[in-house]
Amino acid sequence: MTMGKLFEEQAAGILDPEKRAAFEKRIDRKFADEQLLVRAFTHSSYSNEREEAGADYERLEFLGDAVLETVVSDWLYHAYPDLREGELTNKRAAMVCEGSLSQCAVKLELGELMLLGRGEDQSGGRKREAILADMMEAIAGAIYLDAGFDAAASFIRDHILSEQEHLIRFYDAKTELQVLVQGQKLGDIVYNIVDASGPEHRRVFTAEVSVGGRKYGTGSGSSKKAAEQHAAAQALEAMSRDGKHKK
Repeated sequence: MTMGKLFEEQAAGILDPEKRAAFEKRIDRKFADEQLLVRAFTHSSYSNEREEAGADYERLEFLGDAVLETVVSDWLYHAYPDLREGELTNKRAAMVCEGSLSQCAVKLELGELMLLGRGEDQSGGRKREAILADMMEAIAGAIYLDAGFDAAASFIRDHILSEQEHLIRFYDAKTELQVLVQGQKLGDIVYNIVDASGPEHRRVFTAEVSVGGRKYGTGSGSSKKAAEQHAAAQALEAMSRDGKHKK
């Protein structure tokens, strides 16, 4: 589907019924109040362009953030009984950071359902980490309002906590890569920012990482650091496939 066609579908002010149904199937939940789901996917750029669009997702994001922090904190408290407060805080930060949540959003294909303004859409908003992460929180908030805390907690467990090993690892992939490379004496690690797109206030950076002169990973993010973390995480996956790193 072309971007122009996608924008025309959005112009009706509703989510595409087939895509909405497919999303509800992916999360195994049917919304009683469909407008909550529409709001969770409505970016401010879309509501600003269209008076009929209604409220954007920001209030739902605020609510979902609180639910997410409570559920993740409870899980960590029971999963790691020997960790002190500071260590638990660091692990929680790993699991709810922008980069981690955006990866969960990609798996749920949230980009296909986003209601974006034309400019935001054309500048790559569907792949922007910050928007993807915000929408994950907004969906948690929407489920909380639609079906209660237990339902929202179930969504978080199934689609965020189920990825805990990957999320914690992603939080500091650069450090893990450095330890691996130094331990196996694989050569120098070099990060390069190879692209920067979008307006100044919403830049998307692309980074590449090479080890010993060989490119191992590419990643994008809303900051250079986030892009490098993505690239490092991809490098770790590539090295695992090559047998250089065992999970």
